[in-house]
Amino acid sequence: MDAVLTSAEVLLAILLVVVVVPVAWLTARRRWLSRQGGMFDCAVRLGHGTPGTGWVLGVARYRGESLQWFRALGLSFRPGLTFERAEVRAGAQRPPTPVEAVVLFDGQRIVELMSERGTWELAMAPDSLTGLLSWLEAAPPGTAYRARLR
Repeated sequence: MDAVLTSAEVLLAILLVVVVVPVAWLTARRRWLSRQGGMFDCAVRLGHGTPGTGWVLGVARYRGESLQWFRALGLSFRPGLTFERAEVRAGAQRPPTPVEAVVLFDGQRIVELMSERGTWELAMAPDSLTGLLSWLEAAPPGTAYRARLR
């Protein structure tokens, strides 16, 4: 009887480590990120191999002069991508294709962000897109010019 109880306890401990700890970590991470303010749902297209694929769900937040993006199911407290306001400009906007609509949240719009480091596509709700465009336009005068001189 003791051996069965011991193996049940081991099984419960394994279940706790495999399921409960990662879920608790993700919940704590999401709460920590949201307490920093200015957070919204934002998917980024990281792969461009097949049309309409490569989207990774995540959240983004404004931190000073940068927009930081985090994977939704990532474990890291560090951003996966950082977009500096002085170095980024908004490009074309479009609705998702039918293939992309399956992966993305309902009603999201896709915008291109371009810089010298490359071009990214971000998908977000229309109100978040308005906020992003306002944030980009609200850069202090001459900021983009100073950034190019460096």
